[in-house]
Amino acid sequence: MFEKVLIANRGEVALRIHRACREMGIRTVAVHSEADANAMHVRLADEAVCIGPARSSESYLNKSAIISAALITGADAIHPGFGFLSENADFAEMVEAHGITFIGPTVEQMRLMGDKITARKAAEEAGLPITPGSPALESVEHAIEWANKIGYPVIVKAKDGGGGKGMKTAFNDEEMAEAFTMAKAEAKASFPSDVVYMEKYLQHPRHIEMQILADKYGHVVHLGERDCSIQRNNQKVIEESPSPALNNQQRQEIGEIVRKAIEKIGYTNAGTLEFLYEDGKFYFMEMNTRLQVEHPVTEAITGIDIVREQIRIASGASLGYTQEDIQFHGHAIECRINAEDPETFVPCPGKINEWHAPGGLGVRVDSEIYSGYSIPPFYDSMIAKLIVHGKTRNAALMRLRRALEEFVIDGVNTTIPLQQAIISQAEFIDGQYDIHWLEHFMKSRKSENEE
Repeated sequence: MFEKVLIANRGEVALRIHRACREMGIRTVAVHSEADANAMHVRLADEAVCIGPARSSESYLNKSAIISAALITGADAIHPGFGFLSENADFAEMVEAHGITFIGPTVEQMRLMGDKITARKAAEEAGLPITPGSPALESVEHAIEWANKIGYPVIVKAKDGGGGKGMKTAFNDEEMAEAFTMAKAEAKASFPSDVVYMEKYLQHPRHIEMQILADKYGHVVHLGERDCSIQRNNQKVIEESPSPALNNQQRQEIGEIVRKAIEKIGYTNAGTLEFLYEDGKFYFMEMNTRLQVEHPVTEAITGIDIVREQIRIASGASLGYTQEDIQFHGHAIECRINAEDPETFVPCPGKINEWHAPGGLGVRVDSEIYSGYSIPPFYDSMIAKLIVHGKTRNAALMRLRRALEEFVIDGVNTTIPLQQAIISQAEFIDGQYDIHWLEHFMKSRKSENEE
């Protein structure tokens, strides 16, 4: 087992990784920007190294600074968390070249699944159902040709995309010309490549993902699905597990398909396969070769510490259990709490005057916020994740309602009022929603407020 792990991230995920390490008897190194000197994970880590100014490009995305910090402190492994360099194959290759273990899949696996075009091909060859799509698109004319082959509506996507960037929909040839141009421009500004491709646009799908774990000896398990359909601008807002849209037979079928596909691909460590689900059919979208923000809902229903398993697998340990050993208990829901105006979604950095996290049976809060802490304006606005677990979905909903009422964050605006509004809607309570539901709800809410 590793003796010292450097945490190449910030915020609640850095604290989450620190906690897993400490419970395993592993010392931690926190790296931080000048703006994060007072962050909780920095205060709790065994060692801390400042790696640059506030700007991410000069700190959390500075590969050389992070590796230098690992070498100076004698860290024998690096955990990248999510975001920043977590899916950067070049960084993982640099880490390994310096004799340090990268806690994640291999460089080759990251490159394969990080390119959405090659990932689609690998997924199809491994037996996963995929959405009808195109190869890399070379021009507007090429895009229009493929759109007519597939059939409108379609969505143009950046091959290196993520977080909803580089994605544009088109319902006809005229819209395709604009969608192609805008998607390429967005991809060029946000990712290493401006290459885009196309998929059939499903009009009323749910976003369902499957969590897997795979060791270096060919053992693979899936940990069930998460429903991430409550989202705004392709950004997830609420996640739950299991999905209210699936029955046990569907759950077992897609789980076994995914498990066998991962075996065939030869993937190792933790990963998530994302699907669109419509009219009883699954369509593979992409694979995330890292820890997911919403991993706690899976931990709640399985009792498996996913971060701990990532570390164990990277150290060479076997899973030590099979699919038959995985038991699912109850229902879990996660709300992402952002420091934003709940109506306009304008970020709201600033000082936390008062902080009171909810507690009680089945309530978990992942956050490194504390009273007196100042949220810096330089990073993602998510400041906390509230996760609840209950014996049934209704029990979890009642617990979530209570926990949100109990949550006190004074000093900045947060999205808690929006979360409360969402979970009180009949469609959400009944589990009758798709990936467009929240956008429609927000529009109707805005109209009511204007009246």
